[in-house]
Amino acid sequence: MQAAHELEIRMQRAAFNRALAEGDLAAIGPLLTPGAILVTGTDSGVLSGRKAQLAAWKREFAASPRTIYTRTPQTITLSPVEPIAFEHGAWQWALQGAVAGQVQSSGAYTAKWRRIGTAWQIEAELYLTLA
Repeated sequence: MQAAHELEIRMQRAAFNRALAEGDLAAIGPLLTPGAILVTGTDSGVLSGRKAQLAAWKREFAASPRTIYTRTPQTITLSPVEPIAFEHGAWQWALQGAVAGQVQSSGAYTAKWRRIGTAWQIEAELYLTLA
């Protein structure tokens, strides 16, 4: 069962990456818990709640050129006692249409997932800028 849950989380992350690449705000909402928290990598800005995050993504999607963020999971650790998990990985961003490999910034991240009903949702994300 653990392998199935890890696969579900990886699929949810892939769906989030697709939504970011496509500027699909409607696809992001269901991936976040109502109280989801995001702490940015450089200035440690805090986005608290699904509504705040969707407003921030809406602004990002309206920018020109648009920034494309990608999160790549490296490990998923599932709790054996609660329906929660940690995802650790690498993130990066580049300008839409940039030549492959022209990353503007990158780093590490940790995300906390919670299984609510039958779906895994992001409860918190913490980013560290490394380059």
